[in-house]
Amino acid sequence: MKENPIRSAAGIPALLVLLAALALGGWMIVRGVTTASPPWVVAGIAVCVLAAFFLLGLYMVEPNQAAVLSLFGKYVGTDKENGLRWNNPFYSKRKISQRVRNFESGRLKVNELEGSPIEIAAVIVWQVVDSAEAVYNVDDYESFVHIQSESALRAMATSYPYDQHEDGQLALRSHAAEISQHLKDELAERLADAGVQVIDARISHLAYAPEIAQAMLQRQQANAIIAARTRIVAGAVGMVEMALAELEKNGVIHLDEERKANMVSNLLVVLCGERSPQPIVNTGSLY
Repeated sequence: MKENPIRSAAGIPALLVLLAALALGGWMIVRGVTTASPPWVVAGIAVCVLAAFFLLGLYMVEPNQAAVLSLFGKYVGTDKENGLRWNNPFYSKRKISQRVRNFESGRLKVNELEGSPIEIAAVIVWQVVDSAEAVYNVDDYESFVHIQSESALRAMATSYPYDQHEDGQLALRSHAAEISQHLKDELAERLADAGVQVIDARISHLAYAPEIAQAMLQRQQANAIIAARTRIVAGAVGMVEMALAELEKNGVIHLDEERKANMVSNLLVVLCGERSPQPIVNTGSLY
């Protein structure tokens, strides 16, 4: 089922003509009554009935709206011309909004790739692009969009871990753009048969479930501390190597292996310690 454009007549001229026909029919009825002429009365009633029937062919289409027309259950076409329009009175008309719409899914509780329970929600921006598919391919396209969006969000959340534990690994928290594109593609595939285009899909809420939130917070803090310590140690080792190389290069002092080890130990304590060191001044002999 694909959308088929259909033409319609301008509604305002048709309305004026039909109002004039109603007025004419009324005048004929009055004339027939006053002159005691049954043919005039019958003709006037017939004109009024026909004019009222043709008034049923009027309908209004607003901007970014489509009127889906059908004849006795058979799809005829879709009218997107704005304003007051007129078409076959036997056509049934169903208005479909083609404006851009959005909604936020409820907070879903799912297990991510590693099995940890998380809470996740997303904002979906969508638009009807094929009115015929939206009306005839699914029973209720709005409900279909909401249900399929939650289903796609669940499927996507179970495909990725919450945090990145390996280099190059995609994670829900660290790769927002890639995750959003995956969700958008998943939704586009599910909603294609409903004539719906997914414009954007982004995660609006992401957190660990309350029962493990505290434990996961401690885990994140531990990972952050380890990463910071690793960087501090790497920098300290580099600075010690540079200091020894400069001392030997300039010939300032010659140290044996034991004193080099003591110097390295002291420098690492100074550079890696959390508190500022308290210096001890040696006023005696070097040895």
